Amino acid sequence: MITVRRMEERDAGTAARLEAENFSMPWSEHAFLETLRCGYACYYVAETDEEGRDGKVIGICGLRNLAGEGEITNVVVAESCRRMGAAGLMLERVLAEGTELGIESFTLEVRCSNRAAIGLYEKFGFRSEGVRRNFYEKPREDALIMWKRKAAASAGQERTGAK
Repeated sequence: MITVRRMEERDAGTAARLEAENFSMPWSEHAFLETLRCGYACYYVAETDEEGRDGKVIGICGLRNLAGEGEITNVVVAESCRRMGAAGLMLERVLAEGTELGIESFTLEVRCSNRAAIGLYEKFGFRSEGVRRNFYEKPREDALIMWKRKAAASAGQERTGAK
């Protein structure tokens, strides 16, 4: 079973290692510690109680409240634990808590080649609204800018008659 909880300072080293294993430009432990101390940021970890992984952090995800808009950052799941639902659970938590904070629109960037992540974000209502050229390094790649906007979701529901 996978559970999602707020990241604590004791998780910063694990978060940094997880990023280093999966990203070419990972955050450091210090960067996580500094971000956790910011009043505008909420970071989460996914843990599993699966045999051999009891209480092990397998994923991280962040939310920054920037002037009432939610920026989702640092979404990563350990390679050996992907496709178990951890990323979806973290996104559900981030979106729910962001909404409770009054955030109505959420954004994120994702490598244009990361089809699995793009598909997941689309399932949560995110839509592509642009590209940041050469956003990523190692390797250099464009980032797809995705948004989930309350107004767009409401308009879609009105068109289809859904409520």
